[in-house]
Amino acid sequence: MVLKILGRCSSMNPCVRIVWVVLIAVFALVGCSPGGDLPELTAQPNISYHLGPGDRVEIKVLGADELHGEYSVQDDGTIRMLLVGTVPAAGLTPDQVQANIENKLRAGRYLNQPRASVAVLAYRPFYILGEVASPGGYAYVSGMKVLSAVAAAHGYTYRAKQDYVIITRNGEDLKADIMSAIQPDDIIRVPERYF
Repeated sequence: MVLKILGRCSSMNPCVRIVWVVLIAVFALVGCSPGGDLPELTAQPNISYHLGPGDRVEIKVLGADELHGEYSVQDDGTIRMLLVGTVPAAGLTPDQVQANIENKLRAGRYLNQPRASVAVLAYRPFYILGEVASPGGYAYVSGMKVLSAVAAAHGYTYRAKQDYVIITRNGEDLKADIMSAIQPDDIIRVPERYF
């Protein structure tokens, strides 16, 4: 088809012929844009946050002020607490960690009816790369969207393709728009536009 069009252009003005060649090249490059064959990021309603190494949590135990405090999830995925010992945390929700703490306190006979609470104070960072002014790792805030992540990285560069990004989550590349929710540990890539 391209050859037919170019064949018809042989009798045309050379400037018009150049315009046709440029238009064909533009359409060919648009079809080769990065992210064109990636699955779309789908909304995940009310998915509970799962803790991981680097998260900071506040733990309170009713009737045991000596156990109140801020704790970090260690590299091995655990939290170490006085009287309780080592509590698994990586891959668990704050509610699941809370239940583990209560079970350990009950099993150790420290408290008859232990009541604990676990609240996330600081999340793991997200990372943004590509066509943003300041690529790097940034602090995640609950409920963040891609647009907030771009703002944290001081906005787009003039070469940025602003209609979508590519998010790497759990090893899978997903195409997302600027209003998509992000998660801690996400790697967000802002692609370069070609025109």
